[in-house]
Amino acid sequence: MDIKESIASTRKGFEESFATGDFYNRQTQDSEHLEKILAFLKISSGMRILDLGTGSGYLSFPLAKNNPGCQVVGLDIVNDALGKNRERAEAEGIKNLSFVSYDGIDFPFEAESFDLLVTRYSLHHFPDIEHSIGEVSRVLKKGGALFISDPCPNECDKDRFVDDYMRLKKDGHIKFYTKDEWKDIGARHGLTLTDSFTTSIRFPKKKDTAYGYREVLEKHDKSVIESYDFAETETELYLTEQVNNILLKK
Repeated sequence: MDIKESIASTRKGFEESFATGDFYNRQTQDSEHLEKILAFLKISSGMRILDLGTGSGYLSFPLAKNNPGCQVVGLDIVNDALGKNRERAEAEGIKNLSFVSYDGIDFPFEAESFDLLVTRYSLHHFPDIEHSIGEVSRVLKKGGALFISDPCPNECDKDRFVDDYMRLKKDGHIKFYTKDEWKDIGARHGLTLTDSFTTSIRFPKKKDTAYGYREVLEKHDKSVIESYDFAETETELYLTEQVNNILLKK
């Protein structure tokens, strides 16, 4: 699958996820995690902030509401979600928040346009991570920062069971990265890891979107699978993933 096909697969998968509403929200929303992120970010009035892979605006809305002196832009490939976000922002009278769609490859912004770029639970879908982090670096001002919140593989998971498992849902999952991998990727694009914290997510998956999951379970070491606290019910599968929350500065 080439890059454009991967992006199209991701777009289709997320259009379907957003359409399911409540289940998608249950998968990804965590108020305690959100509060930790908002407290961790050092934001000052006048900043221009980009939320990459904004989705339903889970980060964009509180960032804009909490920081009326900043301009917040949500960027994504899923047009339907962005349209709903714009309607919500207008209904709530949020003047410092806008949403922009793009092709999933090149960011539609001038160089050094943003003071801060944030992204939550999205970068594991990006098929050319080097290009995307290069774009992040390009649009960040000197002294600007990138905040990444994304799951990572367990240390024992050398064969990447978790990536095979996440690809069961056809939404364009590519891979989860370790903290060291983010450090190395960032360094290649002029970004230095300066701070971090770790959280976790208990991730549900509907069995009817996980065709072939038994083959994946049989393929991988049982102790590795157990390290993710894997559980199965009649209709759903669950595992717990550790989440890297890291700050890199330009």
